[in-house]
Amino acid sequence: MATGRTHRPATRSRGIPEATVARLPLYLRALTALSERSVPTVSSEELAAAAGVNSAKLRKDFSYLGSYGTRGVGYDVEYLVYQISRELGLTQDWPVVIVGIGNLGAALANYGGFASRGFRVAALIDADPAMAGKPVAGIPVRHTDELEKIIEDNGVSIGVIATPAGAAQQVCDRLVAAGVTSILNFAPTVLTVPDGVDVRKVDLSIELQILAFHEQRKAGEETASGDGAVPAKRAGAANQGPDGDVPAVMPA
Repeated sequence: MATGRTHRPATRSRGIPEATVARLPLYLRALTALSERSVPTVSSEELAAAAGVNSAKLRKDFSYLGSYGTRGVGYDVEYLVYQISRELGLTQDWPVVIVGIGNLGAALANYGGFASRGFRVAALIDADPAMAGKPVAGIPVRHTDELEKIIEDNGVSIGVIATPAGAAQQVCDRLVAAGVTSILNFAPTVLTVPDGVDVRKVDLSIELQILAFHEQRKAGEETASGDGAVPAKRAGAANQGPDGDVPAVMPA
Protein backbone atom coordinates (compact mmCIF):
# COMPACT_ATOMS: atom_id res chain seq x y z
CA MET A 1 0.00 0.00 0.00
CA ALA A 2 1.32 3.44 -0.89
CA THR A 3 2.35 5.89 1.81
CA GLY A 4 1.29 9.50 2.27
CA ARG A 5 4.34 10.78 0.38
CA THR A 6 3.26 9.37 -2.96
CA HIS A 7 0.02 11.19 -3.61
CA ARG A 8 -1.93 14.32 -2.72
CA PRO A 9 -5.73 14.42 -2.99
CA ALA A 10 -6.97 16.07 -6.16
CA THR A 11 -9.53 18.34 -4.49
CA ARG A 12 -7.62 21.58 -4.91
CA SER A 13 -6.54 20.99 -8.49
CA ARG A 14 -10.13 20.18 -9.41
CA GLY A 15 -11.41 23.37 -7.79
CA ILE A 16 -13.62 21.81 -5.11
CA PRO A 17 -14.56 24.52 -2.56
CA GLU A 18 -13.18 24.15 0.96
CA ALA A 19 -16.72 24.13 2.38
CA THR A 20 -17.53 21.13 0.20
CA VAL A 21 -14.31 19.38 1.24
CA ALA A 22 -15.30 19.91 4.89
CA ARG A 23 -18.64 18.15 4.27
CA LEU A 24 -17.23 15.16 2.39
CA PRO A 25 -16.28 13.30 5.62
CA LEU A 26 -19.87 13.74 6.84
CA TYR A 27 -21.22 12.16 3.66
CA LEU A 28 -18.65 9.37 3.90
CA ARG A 29 -19.63 8.60 7.49
CA ALA A 30 -23.30 8.36 6.55
CA LEU A 31 -22.55 6.30 3.45
CA THR A 32 -20.31 3.92 5.39
CA ALA A 33 -23.15 3.28 7.83
CA LEU A 34 -25.47 2.52 4.89
CA SER A 35 -22.87 0.24 3.32
CA GLU A 36 -22.50 -1.70 6.57
CA ARG A 37 -26.26 -2.32 6.46
CA SER A 38 -25.97 -3.51 2.82
CA VAL A 39 -28.13 -0.63 1.53
CA PRO A 40 -27.47 -0.49 -2.24
CA THR A 41 -28.80 2.97 -3.13
CA VAL A 42 -29.83 6.14 -1.32
CA SER A 43 -31.75 9.25 -2.34
CA SER A 44 -30.26 12.71 -1.96
CA GLU A 45 -32.92 13.56 0.64
CA GLU A 46 -32.14 10.48 2.77
CA LEU A 47 -28.40 10.99 2.57
CA ALA A 48 -28.68 14.70 3.28
CA ALA A 49 -30.75 14.01 6.39
CA ALA A 50 -28.22 11.43 7.60
CA ALA A 51 -25.35 13.87 7.05
CA GLY A 52 -27.17 16.85 8.57
CA VAL A 53 -27.23 19.06 5.46
CA ASN A 54 -29.93 20.07 3.00
CA SER A 55 -30.40 18.03 -0.17
CA ALA A 56 -29.75 20.91 -2.56
CA LYS A 57 -26.35 21.51 -0.99
CA LEU A 58 -25.57 17.80 -1.15
CA ARG A 59 -26.41 17.61 -4.84
CA LYS A 60 -24.23 20.67 -5.49
CA ASP A 61 -21.35 19.12 -3.54
CA PHE A 62 -21.62 15.86 -5.46
CA SER A 63 -21.65 17.72 -8.77
CA TYR A 64 -18.05 18.74 -8.05
CA LEU A 65 -17.21 15.04 -7.89
CA GLY A 66 -18.98 14.37 -11.18
CA SER A 67 -21.63 12.29 -9.43
CA TYR A 68 -25.24 13.12 -10.27
CA GLY A 69 -27.14 10.00 -9.26
CA THR A 70 -29.95 8.35 -11.23
CA ARG A 71 -33.42 9.86 -11.33
CA GLY A 72 -35.86 7.65 -9.47
CA VAL A 73 -33.08 5.47 -8.09
CA GLY A 74 -30.68 7.76 -6.26
CA TYR A 75 -26.97 7.27 -5.65
CA ASP A 76 -25.06 4.01 -5.66
CA VAL A 77 -23.78 3.74 -2.08
CA GLU A 78 -20.66 1.66 -2.74
CA TYR A 79 -19.57 3.82 -5.65
CA LEU A 80 -20.01 7.01 -3.63
CA VAL A 81 -17.98 5.52 -0.77
CA TYR A 82 -15.19 4.80 -3.23
CA GLN A 83 -15.51 8.17 -4.99
CA ILE A 84 -15.39 10.25 -1.80
CA SER A 85 -12.65 8.10 -0.28
CA ARG A 86 -10.58 8.59 -3.41
CA GLU A 87 -11.18 12.34 -3.41
CA LEU A 88 -10.15 12.59 0.25
CA GLY A 89 -7.06 10.48 -0.37
CA LEU A 90 -8.30 7.63 1.80
CA THR A 91 -7.66 4.84 -0.68
CA GLN A 92 -4.07 4.67 0.57
CA ASP A 93 -2.15 4.55 3.83
CA TRP A 94 -1.40 7.86 5.58
CA PRO A 95 1.19 7.47 8.34
CA VAL A 96 0.58 9.92 11.20
CA VAL A 97 2.65 10.93 14.21
CA ILE A 98 1.08 12.16 17.44
CA VAL A 99 3.26 14.51 19.49
CA GLY A 100 2.35 15.00 23.14
CA ILE A 101 1.19 11.83 24.88
CA GLY A 102 -0.65 13.25 27.86
CA ASN A 103 -4.30 12.46 28.53
CA LEU A 104 -5.47 13.85 25.18
CA GLY A 105 -2.63 12.37 23.15
CA ALA A 106 -3.18 8.96 24.73
CA ALA A 107 -6.90 9.16 23.99
CA LEU A 108 -6.13 9.96 20.35
CA ALA A 109 -3.69 7.06 20.19
CA ASN A 110 -6.43 4.74 21.42
CA TYR A 111 -9.01 6.05 18.94
CA GLY A 112 -9.98 3.12 16.73
CA GLY A 113 -11.35 5.24 13.89
CA PHE A 114 -7.98 6.21 12.42
CA ALA A 115 -7.05 2.84 10.94
CA SER A 116 -10.48 2.24 9.43
CA ARG A 117 -10.26 5.57 7.60
CA GLY A 118 -6.81 5.15 6.10
CA PHE A 119 -4.64 6.65 8.85
CA ARG A 120 -1.88 4.62 10.49
CA VAL A 121 -0.37 5.90 13.72
CA ALA A 122 3.30 5.50 12.87
CA ALA A 123 4.66 6.83 16.15
CA LEU A 124 3.82 8.43 19.47
CA ILE A 125 6.27 11.10 20.59
CA ASP A 126 6.70 12.88 23.91
CA ALA A 127 9.29 15.18 25.50
CA ASP A 128 9.19 13.44 28.89
CA PRO A 129 12.12 10.98 29.15
CA ALA A 130 10.08 8.95 31.65
CA MET A 131 7.52 8.22 28.91
CA ALA A 132 10.06 6.79 26.46
CA GLY A 133 9.44 3.13 25.80
CA LYS A 134 6.11 2.99 27.61
CA PRO A 135 3.41 1.40 25.45
CA VAL A 136 0.27 3.41 24.71
CA ALA A 137 -2.36 1.69 22.58
CA GLY A 138 0.26 -0.98 21.95
CA ILE A 139 2.77 1.52 20.54
CA PRO A 140 5.95 2.39 22.49
CA VAL A 141 6.32 6.11 23.09
CA ARG A 142 9.48 7.64 21.63
CA HIS A 143 11.34 10.74 22.75
CA THR A 144 11.18 14.01 20.83
CA ASP A 145 14.91 13.72 20.10
CA GLU A 146 13.92 11.10 17.52
CA LEU A 147 11.22 13.20 15.84
CA GLU A 148 13.06 14.00 12.62
CA LYS A 149 14.30 10.44 12.14
CA ILE A 150 10.81 9.02 12.75
CA ILE A 151 9.29 11.30 10.13
CA GLU A 152 11.96 10.44 7.57
CA ASP A 153 11.86 6.69 8.21
CA ASN A 154 8.06 6.49 8.00
CA GLY A 155 7.44 9.00 5.21
CA VAL A 156 5.13 11.02 7.45
CA SER A 157 3.34 14.03 6.00
CA ILE A 158 0.61 14.44 8.67
CA GLY A 159 1.36 15.37 12.26
CA VAL A 160 -0.98 15.70 15.25
CA ILE A 161 0.00 18.13 18.00
CA ALA A 162 -1.47 17.42 21.44
CA THR A 163 1.11 19.26 23.54
CA PRO A 164 0.60 22.13 25.99
CA ALA A 165 0.22 25.50 24.26
CA GLY A 166 3.71 26.67 25.18
CA ALA A 167 5.41 23.80 23.36
CA ALA A 168 3.16 23.66 20.29
CA GLN A 169 4.92 26.18 18.03
CA GLN A 170 8.35 24.64 18.57
CA VAL A 171 6.94 21.19 17.84
CA CYS A 172 5.20 22.57 14.76
CA ASP A 173 8.43 24.15 13.48
CA ARG A 174 10.29 20.87 13.89
CA LEU A 175 7.54 18.90 12.16
CA VAL A 176 7.51 21.28 9.21
CA ALA A 177 11.31 21.36 8.94
CA ALA A 178 11.31 17.56 8.88
CA GLY A 179 8.85 17.47 5.96
CA VAL A 180 5.38 17.38 7.51
CA THR A 181 2.96 19.40 5.37
CA SER A 182 -0.35 18.89 7.20
CA ILE A 183 -0.96 19.42 10.93
CA LEU A 184 -3.95 18.72 13.15
CA ASN A 185 -3.55 21.02 16.15
CA PHE A 186 -5.22 20.25 19.47
CA ALA A 187 -3.07 22.70 21.43
CA PRO A 188 -4.96 25.83 22.56
CA THR A 189 -2.86 28.21 20.51
CA VAL A 190 -2.58 29.56 16.96
CA LEU A 191 0.30 28.10 14.97
CA THR A 192 2.36 29.99 12.41
CA VAL A 193 3.30 27.92 9.38
CA PRO A 194 4.84 28.66 5.97
CA ASP A 195 2.94 28.55 2.70
CA GLY A 196 2.21 25.03 1.58
CA VAL A 197 1.50 23.72 5.08
CA ASP A 198 -2.12 23.08 6.06
CA VAL A 199 -3.29 23.38 9.66
CA ARG A 200 -6.62 22.26 11.08
CA LYS A 201 -7.32 23.41 14.63
CA VAL A 202 -9.51 21.56 17.11
CA ASP A 203 -10.19 23.52 20.30
CA LEU A 204 -12.76 21.80 22.52
CA SER A 205 -12.98 24.79 24.89
CA ILE A 206 -14.00 27.04 22.00
CA GLU A 207 -16.71 24.60 20.98
CA LEU A 208 -18.01 24.58 24.57
CA GLN A 209 -17.98 28.38 24.66
CA ILE A 210 -20.08 28.47 21.50
CA LEU A 211 -22.55 26.05 23.08
CA ALA A 212 -22.62 28.24 26.22
CA PHE A 213 -23.51 31.23 24.04
CA HIS A 214 -26.45 29.35 22.53
CA GLU A 215 -27.61 28.18 25.96
CA GLN A 216 -27.49 31.73 27.26
CA ARG A 217 -29.43 32.99 24.27
CA LYS A 218 -32.09 30.29 24.71
CA ALA A 219 -32.40 31.18 28.39
CA GLY A 220 -32.86 34.84 27.45
CA GLU A 221 -35.54 33.96 24.92
CA GLU A 222 -37.31 31.84 27.51
CA THR A 223 -37.31 34.72 29.99
CA ALA A 224 -38.53 37.14 27.34
CA SER A 225 -41.38 34.86 26.35
CA GLY A 226 -42.73 35.08 29.89
CA ASP A 227 -44.46 31.71 29.83
CA GLY A 228 -41.44 29.47 30.33
CA ALA A 229 -41.71 27.94 26.85
CA VAL A 230 -38.60 27.84 24.74
CA PRO A 231 -39.32 29.28 21.25
CA ALA A 232 -39.13 26.76 18.44
CA LYS A 233 -35.93 26.80 16.41
CA ARG A 234 -35.91 27.47 12.74
CA ALA A 235 -35.45 24.15 10.94
CA GLY A 236 -31.79 23.32 10.58
CA ALA A 237 -30.63 26.29 12.62
CA ALA A 238 -28.88 24.16 15.23
CA ASN A 239 -26.44 22.90 12.62
CA GLN A 240 -25.78 26.20 10.93
CA GLY A 241 -23.36 29.06 11.36
CA PRO A 242 -22.30 32.08 9.29
CA ASP A 243 -21.09 29.81 6.49
CA GLY A 244 -24.03 27.40 6.49
CA ASP A 245 -23.79 23.84 7.73
CA VAL A 246 -21.05 23.37 10.27
CA PRO A 247 -19.32 19.99 10.07
CA ALA A 248 -18.52 17.95 13.17
CA VAL A 249 -15.23 18.79 14.80
CA MET A 250 -14.07 15.19 14.41
CA PRO A 251 -16.36 12.91 12.38
CA ALA A 252 -16.72 9.62 14.14
